[in-house]
Amino acid sequence: MQDIIQKIFSDNRGILAADESIPTAGKRLASIGVESTPETRRKYREIFLTAPEIEKYLGGVIFFDETFRQNDPADNPFPKLLEEQNIVPGIKVDKSTVDFESHPGEKITEGLDGLPKRLSEYFSLGARFAKWRAVITIGEGIPSDDCLNKNAEILAQYSKNCIDANIVPIIEPEVLLEGSHSLEKSEEVTAKTLQIVFQAIQKQSLTIENIILKTSMVVPGSQSGEIMDPKKIAKATARVLKNSVPENLGAVVFLSGGQTPIQATENLNAIQKLGPYPWPVSFSYARALQEPSLKIWRGLDENIPEAQKNFLKRLKLNCLANQGQYEPSLELN
Repeated sequence: MQDIIQKIFSDNRGILAADESIPTAGKRLASIGVESTPETRRKYREIFLTAPEIEKYLGGVIFFDETFRQNDPADNPFPKLLEEQNIVPGIKVDKSTVDFESHPGEKITEGLDGLPKRLSEYFSLGARFAKWRAVITIGEGIPSDDCLNKNAEILAQYSKNCIDANIVPIIEPEVLLEGSHSLEKSEEVTAKTLQIVFQAIQKQSLTIENIILKTSMVVPGSQSGEIMDPKKIAKATARVLKNSVPENLGAVVFLSGGQTPIQATENLNAIQKLGPYPWPVSFSYARALQEPSLKIWRGLDENIPEAQKNFLKRLKLNCLANQGQYEPSLELN
């Protein structure tokens, strides 16, 4: 499993989160006026997975179950297509969030039932890492300790199931961007969330080197009125990581969580400039990599080359940010 982690993050590469559920993928397609069908969703993924030379920038791709079982135009299964390019296929295995009983405004994630069997099948189909997302909302009186502890227990149990199946677990306790909370509140909640998660993992006696953390950057709430200042975000995020993440963890990747593509790149760059860190640090973005290309594509085959060109640009800029070498002027090239 540590060989898999090393392979994913070799040469400053990152992870594409192409694991939107069918309803979420439908929203993406609706935003450009395209009907959501298995074929249009396949076509949407194909833009990114068949872009030339993505292996320079991507070490892993997280799939949703539907996409994991689909093929490229040459009838190659998407996971096999990636393997041939030295990119590790991964799979989202949670079954989304539900309301946390007796805790208004809070969610827990389902999907543990039958998970070992599903992981065994995914391994046989080529998956070498998995992902599970928990959702943490900042609001009046929340998150509660009950919510943080319950989600942490579930993440730890999922991680154990993955390691038993020889699949690298990515744990994603996402502190949501939505809200009027300050940067300071975001830092406080993110630190507490991570500390509780790693306490739960420790109780399971898991090999921490085999686990990847996918975490939120520490950013102010989207309704707070605070400016997204990369230097402040980087300092707060670096403090949280250094104070809350075990030094022997396998790796850390960031989710973009509603940031614009440029914000996600600028903030990653600022965080990397405060390194080095004890673990590989990289990106695992969805919208921040795909959204500009989606708008270019608009469901039209003739727009695919330009959409792929933009996708490769975003990948390259984020790989530069991984080295602290991103400059805003590069957006103009």
